Amino acid sequence: MSGKYEPKGPVGVFVDELERTAIALLLGLMTLLTFVNVILRYVFNSSLIWSLEVVLVLFTWLVLFGVSYAFKITANLGVDAITRLLSPKASKTVALIAGAVCIAYALLYLKGAWDQWAPFADLPPTTGHWLPTGFDTAARGRSFFETDQIPMLEWMRPIEDWMNYGERYSKMPRAIPYLILPISAVLILFRICQAVLRIWKDEAASLIVSHEAEDDIEQVAAMNRGD
Repeated sequence: MSGKYEPKGPVGVFVDELERTAIALLLGLMTLLTFVNVILRYVFNSSLIWSLEVVLVLFTWLVLFGVSYAFKITANLGVDAITRLLSPKASKTVALIAGAVCIAYALLYLKGAWDQWAPFADLPPTTGHWLPTGFDTAARGRSFFETDQIPMLEWMRPIEDWMNYGERYSKMPRAIPYLILPISAVLILFRICQAVLRIWKDEAASLIVSHEAEDDIEQVAAMNRGD
């Protein structure tokens, strides 16, 4: 069994490229904005007033994309002192149970993420406490809520007809930065299902990080000892 992930199928390859590209772009934009603002502040005694809020939004997107990416490469930390003592069959059973719990959690997160984001996009949240039982069309929309400092981009003006009844936004609506909530929820659910499927097919041993790093450290220590 190998812990290394290789994307399979057009959907897997697409999601893989999406995550890689998004993480690279988010890191690049955060670095660029921070660098530009430092130069403006200490060289020109000026600043981009909206840059801090944008960096915070980008960091949030990066973290939530990173959760999905961690499931993809099996980089989640975990304690496996007991499961390593079990037989391969018992260890697989425990891993599948853990995967089922993770899927249940991801479904709850997906519901909560949609319910949090939907009112800001003038969409109905779901009804039901744990499981969605329908849509609450009577829920009050919050699409008029704006960010504090992030300016509204001109090419995004068409969404005003959909979300703000044709009225212009002076700042970017909160629905845009909050969009990462349902996106990350779908990605996390997709990646957990992939990881559980790999365990079922005996292509992986668990959902947590492998012990390749420990083996590599031991190899280096042995080389230093001259073994």
